[in-house]
Parts: sequence; structure tokens; C-alpha cells
Amino acid sequence: MSYHVDEIRKQFPILDEKINGKPLIYLDNAATTQKPLPVIEKINYMYRSCNANVHRGVHYLSNKATDEMEAARRKVQQFVNAGSETEIVFTRGTTEAVNLVAACFSEAFLGEGDEIIVSEMEHHSNLVPWQMACQNKNARLVMLPFDDSGELCTEQLSSLMNSRTRLIALTHVSNALGSINPVKAIIEAAHSRNIAVLIDGAQAVQHLPVDVRDLDCDFYVFSGHKMYGPTGIGVLYGKREWLDKLPPYQGGGEMISRVSFQKSEYNELPFKFEAGTPDYVGIAALGAAIDFLNQVGINHIAQHEEELLRYTMQLLEPLDTLRFIGTARQKCSVISFLAGKSHPYDVGVLLDQLGIAVRTGTHCAETVMQHFAIPGTARISFGLYNTADEVETLARGLTRVVKML
Repeated sequence: MSYHVDEIRKQFPILDEKINGKPLIYLDNAATTQKPLPVIEKINYMYRSCNANVHRGVHYLSNKATDEMEAARRKVQQFVNAGSETEIVFTRGTTEAVNLVAACFSEAFLGEGDEIIVSEMEHHSNLVPWQMACQNKNARLVMLPFDDSGELCTEQLSSLMNSRTRLIALTHVSNALGSINPVKAIIEAAHSRNIAVLIDGAQAVQHLPVDVRDLDCDFYVFSGHKMYGPTGIGVLYGKREWLDKLPPYQGGGEMISRVSFQKSEYNELPFKFEAGTPDYVGIAALGAAIDFLNQVGINHIAQHEEELLRYTMQLLEPLDTLRFIGTARQKCSVISFLAGKSHPYDVGVLLDQLGIAVRTGTHCAETVMQHFAIPGTARISFGLYNTADEVETLARGLTRVVKML
């Protein structure tokens, strides 16, 4: 099956915008993706035709909204191949999903002197919650480093794990480097020592096929807005055996089954972790985003983006003033770089004048920048709608920018 990128682009109205009189070239997809018409239309439909609070309602609109929400939950389950829809918990995003696990896991299973392992390349959202958990429990946070190519030093993992290690938290794909980590092998090694594993999939699910049962991870988290869905919605997948053992994260609303003044009884999964009124509109729109991804085909997307990555490097590597940060053998959809001695901010501003949107800064991964002793990078990140023509325009633009700086 051929990949019809021109037809795909017609589904994204924002790509027709002009920036500084130039056609928009959006290469900031690791920060957030643009939204296709089916997602926009689903949000419109929900507010126009079935806006009502979900669950427990006896009237038509409530039941209709509930059906939309729970249908989306089943789509998420199938998308990551979870064993049951009860293992799919909706959150506000990856950040809240990690915080939920960090808070609840540490409350139940982390004690003084215990250890949590995280990698050196983590997004702050998969680092700070574990710092907080360890500080609260007087536990120890242990770092799994990466080398200068951006590959994890997995040979050090066995020496880092010990009888006090309770959990490993690791990104599937680095948002700052693009490195695809060998998460399945790490999960297997951890489980051989009875250590739980959380995988941050925020930069993976929109680019690669993800099968949580094949990975055998205990927790897997991701965001809607990075996979062509709306902002403010995310997913926590957790094995039922773990979700059953964890205490609730927040109290009130949907997470209870019975309340008296003396005590409360908690709801069944997944509602035990979904306190308050959920973002049922965002959840339904996430379901539409998954339908869209399935229609295009995640394997076709992966192949298209891999070809773009190779072609971009082919065009940019001859620019000898560029220094590429993150050259792992297995990469996905991200190119981080520096242009000579110029600050990344200046590169981003000049590219914006050409209608090219890239991200500059530390990318919420300051430990990565500290590893390389740099202030930040300019980051190109691809989506399913980017084209070879856009890459060629980027290369010409960067050639101009390098000469100006």
C-alpha cells in the first residue's frame, strides 16, 4: 500500500496557514501534533449533539456521551493491545499519569532506603515525580546513564539493580534525542529481579506499533495531543494486578462506590483512578484520533517518518557547522542540533521567518543538556503529514541561517 501524504495533509486545515507570508512547515511534532478534521469534528459533535455528564445518568444524552467515552476506552485498549479495557485509565496527560503511578506506587510499595531507577535522558515529567516520591519516603533515586551517541548504557543496568530496587521508569523514545530504547529487554531484565517497570510512551505511540502485552510492561503512559488528539487527555495503562494493589490517587466523584461519614468504598477499575467529571469530549476525540491513525496505518507512518529522517540527515550532514546531538543507531522522528556557536533560540527565530516551526531549548530534558554541557538544541520533529519537499525547504533555510549567524 502506498503512502498518500498529499491526501493525508488535506485532513489538517492548519497546514494551509501562511507564516510570515510563507507556507507553514510544521516540524515541532514532538511538542504537539496538529489535529485532523475527524478529531475537530468529533469535538464539535460532542458539544453539539451529546453534551452531558457521563455515567450514572438515566437520560438519553448522558447515555450517549457515556457510550462515546467507553467506546474510546475500547479503542485505546485495542490500540496498545491491553488485556482489558479495565486496564485503561484516562488522565490529563502523560505527566499526570506518571504522577499518579509515582504517588500511588510509592505510598504502597516504597520504603526508606528503597531505590527507583530512571534514565539520564528522561523528560522532566518522568523524573521529577520520582524525585518527589523518593524525597517523601527517604528513598534513593538511581540514574541509568547514556553514552554520547544517545544510547542507554544498558550494560550497567544489572549492577544498578539490587534487592532494594522497586521500580524502573524509562522513556520508550527520547523526546530530546530521538533514541529508541530497548525497553523490552530492560523489562525482561527487571522482571527477572521482581522489579516493576513504567514506560513513558509519549514519543512512541504515534510513531511505532506498541503492544503492551508483548512488552510485558507494568505501566505504560502517553498523551492524546502528541498523537493527533486533543490537549488535556492522556492514558495510563496498568496491569490489573498492579492497579488492584495501588491506592486511589484522588478522592471524590466517580472513584467511589459507597460513601458514609465514617468511610468510603472505592469503585472498580478503571474508575477507581478517575475522580471527578472526566474530559469525555477529549476522550471521544482521542478515540477519533486513534481511528485516524489506524486508517493511515502505524506501520506505514513509521516507514514514512523513517524515510524522512534519513533524507533529512542526508541533506543536513554536509553542513559542517551543524553538530547533531543524539546519533543512536535506533532513532525515531527527532533531529536535535546546534549551529556553530549560535544559540538555538536564534536558529529557531530565523527559521520561523521562513515559515518553518522547530522547537528550541532544553525540551524539558535538562539532564540531557547537562550531559553534553550545552544550553539546549534546535529540534526538528516529524509527523505523518511532513513531506520530502518540506525537508528540502528546511535544508535550504538552514543553509541560509548558518550563513547569517
